[in-house]
Amino acid sequence: MKFTKTLIAASLVLVSADSFAAAFQLSEQNASGLGRAYAGEASIADDASVVARNPALMSLFKEKQISVAGIAVLPDVSLKGTDTNNGMDPSVLNNDSIAPNAIVPAGYFTMPVNDKVSVGFGAFSNFGLATEFNGDYAAGQIAGETEIVTVNLNASVAYKVTEQFSFGIGLNYIYADATIIRKFGASPTPIPASTDAVHLEGDDTGLGLNLGLMYQLDENSRFGFNYRSETDITFEGTFSSELPAALGGTEGASIPGSVEITLPAIAEFSGSHQLDEKLGLHYSVMWTGWSSFDKLEADIGAPIPAFTKEENYSDSMRYAIGSDYQYSENLLLRAGVAFDESPADKNHMSISIPDTDRFWFSFGGNYAIDQHSDFDLGVSVLRGKTQNFTETDKLGQQWSFESKGHAVLVGAQYNYRF
Repeated sequence: MKFTKTLIAASLVLVSADSFAAAFQLSEQNASGLGRAYAGEASIADDASVVARNPALMSLFKEKQISVAGIAVLPDVSLKGTDTNNGMDPSVLNNDSIAPNAIVPAGYFTMPVNDKVSVGFGAFSNFGLATEFNGDYAAGQIAGETEIVTVNLNASVAYKVTEQFSFGIGLNYIYADATIIRKFGASPTPIPASTDAVHLEGDDTGLGLNLGLMYQLDENSRFGFNYRSETDITFEGTFSSELPAALGGTEGASIPGSVEITLPAIAEFSGSHQLDEKLGLHYSVMWTGWSSFDKLEADIGAPIPAFTKEENYSDSMRYAIGSDYQYSENLLLRAGVAFDESPADKNHMSISIPDTDRFWFSFGGNYAIDQHSDFDLGVSVLRGKTQNFTETDKLGQQWSFESKGHAVLVGAQYNYRF
């Protein structure tokens, strides 16, 4: 496991990002779809990245294809303290940026085997999260550092049943790594605020399946559906705490620990319609089964968990509509809007996994370099609504916040056919 962790971390070290789909779900599997807010991802067959969103679409390709993408995530997630119950000035909770910038990479290869069968391979991520607070942050027991990294290695096959209908199936090998650090924070005790109250690191692998369907209504209209199964992950690693044993700590010693989570199932329905020679219309509806994520809890073999945080998520929806316009022989322009519904329970809001409903405003394009290669650029501006909530730590201290979450995503992708 240690070798696997090192190998994957070396090749895709930048995959961790503050998530900007619902909760810690990532939409950023390619840059071609970014320009239309990922509308039509299960029905449009732009390039080899269909491996991630609907493998049935591989049956439309007549040549081998390679796609390599990178998307920069530039978040702006801020907190403003509004109240405390311990007499502290709420302004000590103010933080202008709790989410670091990151890059989400992806790579794909597709190949037709014959007139009926196509195969494809991909490396991408569906989930990721990173939030960081200063070591002496007052509300350290609910802040600290939270990071979840996942890498999805996929092998898929598509079969063309008729000229109108194809299906595809994929096997997903998922590597996941998590770090949870919580500080003791400000308190009436002499214990320094920067003392580690919880330090848990672990990793795991899991297997999942995805199934895709494609139906070509006529030469101008296509529909697609993709389903991705949920995956159980148990982050096995080490737990430590600098607190004394009397307060439930390990006095800095490391002991075995684990965190169990379920990465949720995802289902997406899309439609794509060519309205005339230049203009196309695309749309998607995506469901994510976030109700499987009810809590974040660290188990160290004791009767009481070393760390627990109720999440109580609900299933969420995402809606997107976009278009593309063939401006010239070499240049295709794209635009789109989307709405991401947050799965977070308003009674269990968290500054460690900040989330809110958000709107996407996207634009981009594709430039054909020659008959074999082309290049995609995409930009999305995400605007989240302001949230007000209160969290309570283990000492009974209540911390009230106003949070704002916005982001800019900038992506580039190169595609080659041979």
